[in-house]
Amino acid sequence: MSGGYDGATKIDASLLRTAFILVLGTFMATLDGTIVTVGVDTLAEEFDAPVTEIHWVTTAYLLAVVAAVPASGWLPDRFGGRRTWLAAVAVFLAGSALCALAWSVPSLVAARVLQGLGGGLLPPTGQALLARVAGPHRTGRLISVVGVVPLLSPVLGPLAGGSVLAVADWRWLFLVNLPVGLAALLLARRHVPAPPPSARGVPFDVRGAVLMSPGLALLMFGLTMYGDRASASAPAAVLAGLAMLAGFAVHGLRTSGVPLIDPRMFARPPLGAAALALLMLGAAVFGTMFLLPLYLQSGDGLSAFQTGLLLTPQGIGAVAGSLLVQRIIDATPPRRLVLTGLALVVLGTAPFTQLADDPPYAVIAGALLVRGWAPP
Repeated sequence: MSGGYDGATKIDASLLRTAFILVLGTFMATLDGTIVTVGVDTLAEEFDAPVTEIHWVTTAYLLAVVAAVPASGWLPDRFGGRRTWLAAVAVFLAGSALCALAWSVPSLVAARVLQGLGGGLLPPTGQALLARVAGPHRTGRLISVVGVVPLLSPVLGPLAGGSVLAVADWRWLFLVNLPVGLAALLLARRHVPAPPPSARGVPFDVRGAVLMSPGLALLMFGLTMYGDRASASAPAAVLAGLAMLAGFAVHGLRTSGVPLIDPRMFARPPLGAAALALLMLGAAVFGTMFLLPLYLQSGDGLSAFQTGLLLTPQGIGAVAGSLLVQRIIDATPPRRLVLTGLALVVLGTAPFTQLADDPPYAVIAGALLVRGWAPP
């Protein structure tokens, strides 16, 4: 497996196998963010709880993911990428098992928090580990393959959730993770190399973590609750989150140690522009993929399975876009790929502004195909 460090551009079978194993973790984590959305009504009936309370099953997972991500840079450097990734898979599986054993809404929400902490670490640590194994000359081509998974997961999530609920009870929304996760653990221990840690002597930025992770969680909580007119805590949560993030930025600029995330990086091109582009792309793609299933089921009366089928063109477009990027990424300026992707997302999103006029499903499917085809 040492070939991953030789600087060659050829992607051999062992590297593809490593990429496949690591992408299983990303697939589980991103899929689980949406697979439960189609089961809200089922969970509300099972626990005899209002839908507003059941929505915390999804929100708690996302908040935990946001809280875990900032530590994903330090942990692999301190303990090693493979060890951190394996631990994240184990935490995610433990959370999945506890979700299936939940006896009440609070117990399910608590289990989802544990699941989200593991799920938040899986995509960034998996991609970082893959990039280190691949080397700088092969990272771009491999990430173009791995990057399609987050785009597929929001599409496959409602379809998978609807299919599961059609043949089994709600517990299988979480139990389906166990065989995939166990296979990933076993395969990774055997086939994924373990690059040595690179920062054993660097202390963890405790103050930065205390400011950043809760700050992000509070900001996301406030934005999530802002649409609920009965929630008086939303503005306070948003302000508190912004204040903590501002405090983190000041701390990151003034600390004499190594901050959790160095704010100065975002002022260095092309990272700042790339981060902004990813933020815009994520808001457009993932925001729509959370809201559109709810509209199709509540507004148009489609079943969970029918909704998943209608969302499938975005997955098809994502696969096609990924295959195209693999062929042109080495010969095409990154700026051109990013701008093309953003333009396609805007073009594919425009028809959704006319949902009040009840556009044909063919228009929705075509728009999703264009959005998915945007270069990942």
